[in-house]
Amino acid sequence: MTLTLPDPAHPLKIGTRGSPLALAQAYETRERLSRAFDLSEEAFEIVVIKTTGDKILDRPLKEIGGKGLFTREIEEDMLSGKIDIAVHSMKDMPTIQPEGLLLDTYLPREDVRDAFISPRSGGLAELAAGTVVGTSSLRRKAQLKLRRPDLEVVEFRGNLQTRLKKLEDGVAEATFLAMAGLNRLGMDEVPKSAIEVEDMLPAVAQGAIGIERRADDTRVAEMLAAIHDGPTGDRLAAERSFLAELDGSCETPIAGLCELTGGTMRLRGEVLRPDGSEAIDDDVSCAVEDGADAGAEMARKLLAQAGPGFFDWRT
Repeated sequence: MTLTLPDPAHPLKIGTRGSPLALAQAYETRERLSRAFDLSEEAFEIVVIKTTGDKILDRPLKEIGGKGLFTREIEEDMLSGKIDIAVHSMKDMPTIQPEGLLLDTYLPREDVRDAFISPRSGGLAELAAGTVVGTSSLRRKAQLKLRRPDLEVVEFRGNLQTRLKKLEDGVAEATFLAMAGLNRLGMDEVPKSAIEVEDMLPAVAQGAIGIERRADDTRVAEMLAAIHDGPTGDRLAAERSFLAELDGSCETPIAGLCELTGGTMRLRGEVLRPDGSEAIDDDVSCAVEDGADAGAEMARKLLAQAGPGFFDWRT
């Protein structure tokens, strides 16, 4: 059967959040699809959808519902047919999709590392005791308190530009952002230093873009297959299996990273007490096809070591 391609009169509708980074990811998706099928940009329509997570910026995510806050409205619009696909930052995505939706397409992964951002300090080690650091990430907060319990951490909600403005306004001396976001926006002017993964393990799926679709939309499935990056998919299968077994959300400090060398996969995982007083980690290697099972097994092992109450709030 011949694939019916979109055209300017009947564009493929791409749903996204409205931040500059979210739009950059949607534009990259449009560009890759356009190239793959030799279509004009007018064959695609970018549809901006404001999510609950974008609307409520004065409270921590754990108080208002966690990761689904950045996807719910977008997924509702996809199920209703208002959009055809949705482009997501994978580190924001719950491990289970609503019935009728599939997340099985990933673009080539960007830099997975965190970036230390400060206009006046070159690195974490240079910060004086009592220095204020801003972050909305429970993982980064716990990792920071583990390494530097002498620092003060304040809540830093908002998109990348909002957090940089807070830094400029003196709300904090330093913050952390994802290198991937800075790279995708071409923000070379931001005063940053990349933190190696050996020093600070990133969030699960950090640096990866995922594209969600309706499960019964065979036309879209065929189009997305042309831009799917297999190695990124293999890595995320292991990392998200690890996260799913831990029942990970924005309410639990969890880090994880999978790397590929030939047919071998190395998976590292870390869970932390929310106050940063303790961390438990593991590091395993396996065949690529065993990645999802290895991720789940690692999660079970860390949960057994952590014991009950490990994630209880004491911050």
